[in-house]
Amino acid sequence: MINCVIIDDEPLAREGIADYVREMDFLNLIATGENPLELSRLMDKQPVDLLFLDIQMPKMNGIEYLRVAQRPPMVILTTAFPSYALEGFQLNVLDYLLKPITFDRFFQSANKARNYFQLLNRPSDPAAAAVREEGASKENEKPDYFFIKCGSKYEKIFFADILYAQGTQNYVTLYTTKGKYMTLLYLKDLEEKLDSSAFIRIHKSYIVAIDKIDSVEGNELSIRTHRVPMSRNYRETVMARVVVSKLWDKHIRP
Repeated sequence: MINCVIIDDEPLAREGIADYVREMDFLNLIATGENPLELSRLMDKQPVDLLFLDIQMPKMNGIEYLRVAQRPPMVILTTAFPSYALEGFQLNVLDYLLKPITFDRFFQSANKARNYFQLLNRPSDPAAAAVREEGASKENEKPDYFFIKCGSKYEKIFFADILYAQGTQNYVTLYTTKGKYMTLLYLKDLEEKLDSSAFIRIHKSYIVAIDKIDSVEGNELSIRTHRVPMSRNYRETVMARVVVSKLWDKHIRP
């Protein structure tokens, strides 16, 4: 049996999820709450295996809680705002449910939690121990992908596939090895999520993957068949990080 807690500041939302939980014979609802600050008290009384956590709440939102929580239980985010999906998955949540939540979608998410719970709690043997050890190490690793919303579809984007990103007003277009994707996002917000050692801003409207740059000529970069403009304000920084530090010329000695 999986002990679960629902944290949501909306009474109707809490009751709706609670009704779904009662339909699942492997879920045991032990408590509900209005904000994450109640979780420490709840978890002191009884072990919690699964947390249904809303994002937009007063005092402390769900994302803020996950940033500071020490060894949180399995977490399924519940929210009406898809813009938090990227940050949620970077914090290793198990799933992301968009309100209004249908029972079919809840059922899928609950079964995902059950499968993961069973994997973590298999009888002790070398293989299970290896799985748990690997899972523990992965908790400290950043995921290598994220999701963005493109129209009515959620697209999985691997960081390693990104060639460059172009910002236009409140939209970002991601150019990847697999295609082009447009999503409602500010370029500045994307930049904050990207690894600064792997990506570099070259223009107020462009961020590029450093290892995908093929050549630099004048105020343009070549990435595969793409020509990406580089502004004068960023040129010195780009040249220092991308070219000069890796440049082989006649002054280089074996």
